[in-house]
Amino acid sequence: MSLTRKPTRRGVTAALTVAMAAALGAAGAGASSAGTSAPQTRQIASSTLGSDYRITLTALRSTEDEYAASVRLQVFTQSGGAWKESDRVTVGDVDGWFWYPLTGKGAVCEFSTASTEPAPLTVSLLLTPSLGCSEPAHYTVKEGRVYAG
Repeated sequence: MSLTRKPTRRGVTAALTVAMAAALGAAGAGASSAGTSAPQTRQIASSTLGSDYRITLTALRSTEDEYAASVRLQVFTQSGGAWKESDRVTVGDVDGWFWYPLTGKGAVCEFSTASTEPAPLTVSLLLTPSLGCSEPAHYTVKEGRVYAG
């Protein structure tokens, strides 16, 4: 005659807890790696020049360094009643800005445009509160394309 032991309530609860922890850990790991694949973004400035152009500045948080960021300048043109991206450039160096000053109060020191063709564009952003603003970067938007200088 053999004795077969029935699982106790405590044993079943412990086994379920371990199984759930493993499942949640795997789900958390997937969510964590998925979160780093797409950078956090925040639009920091926008200007619409008549019905010709919409220009935006967007901060992109680095996936490598939580304190670093890049700035994307995008130009959109009107097409079929909707704004479609026609060009984009990086302002400064990739990950060459600090995320918190870029997304905080006073981040945009200068963002000037004009409704002319070509359209001049000037951008100056906050480096840090103690360092102040960056030197102005000058661009020209011509026929939906961005040109430095």
